[in-house]
Amino acid sequence: MDANLRFWRAEGQSFFQRFLLWADVLDPLLLLKSSDEIRRTRLLLQNSGKALSEPIQNDQTKQAFLLSLSSVHPDTDKIIPVLFRPPAFLPISLPLVIASSLQLRAKQTFFCQFAFHTYTTGFTLLNGNGTTKAEEYSFQQKQILYSLGAISYAACIGALPLVFMNRYTLKSSLTQLVVRKLLPAPLLGLMSAFTVAVVRSPEFENGIEVMDRNGKVVGLSQKAGEKAVKETALSRAVLFGTTFFLPTVLTHFVERAKLAKTPHALASVRMLMITSVLAGMLPVSLSMFPQCGEIKRADLEPEILASTDETELFYNRGI
Repeated sequence: MDANLRFWRAEGQSFFQRFLLWADVLDPLLLLKSSDEIRRTRLLLQNSGKALSEPIQNDQTKQAFLLSLSSVHPDTDKIIPVLFRPPAFLPISLPLVIASSLQLRAKQTFFCQFAFHTYTTGFTLLNGNGTTKAEEYSFQQKQILYSLGAISYAACIGALPLVFMNRYTLKSSLTQLVVRKLLPAPLLGLMSAFTVAVVRSPEFENGIEVMDRNGKVVGLSQKAGEKAVKETALSRAVLFGTTFFLPTVLTHFVERAKLAKTPHALASVRMLMITSVLAGMLPVSLSMFPQCGEIKRADLEPEILASTDETELFYNRGI
């Protein structure tokens, strides 16, 4: 079992533990570390062979693990491109979320959401489970086609309410309320979950590796892949659905109470709220489910049941 997954198993048992860890892992300063430093850190962790049966007390060792968690894929042992590492997610996705929330015109909304879903899809591809077995060329080609289709569909759905409103000249206050304030949050949440499910569909089609508690690979499980994708899709929907919904509600009350005197002031308040909610919800959504996922033996395929007596098996959930 990879050092990152061993660390999550030992240190990420509860939601609160995972939340505190993610708050550290998401530190943007970790992006400044060089590839050579990351490789040295990984080599140190692998050579130490630490069992991690107890919480880590050594601060230097914990910092080494944080760098590894933020920079290295646990399945492939490769360094993740800097723009798609977890600490880069907030700085890059925030302006895309703010641009997508403006709801100005259908064409502008489409391009903003296309850019947003392009980045989040790339993040999903590079941080998903990397143990799916398939013919490499066809697998990569399939993922690219699926990704382009999912991105285009999600962007179209995001802009569709504005298209209908403009085409059929639906300008009533109720229509404006529904299209500009009520629909964007559930649509973005659903489309974020949709892109995760589509892009990572090979995981539940072909299966992902499941391991026993000692890290020995027992086999490939489609059911574990399905569970991993469902959990990640749900966490992504909660993240972006909440990020769109809460600022809209809070801005409405600020507007009603006339706390912001000008449209520019109201826009600034809205941007501040989106920033605060996204920054707070990111570690919350990532902490909803364990990174080192667990699945009961009874829930697995018959061929895996025949190859192990373990009651629980483990897998990398991905991000």
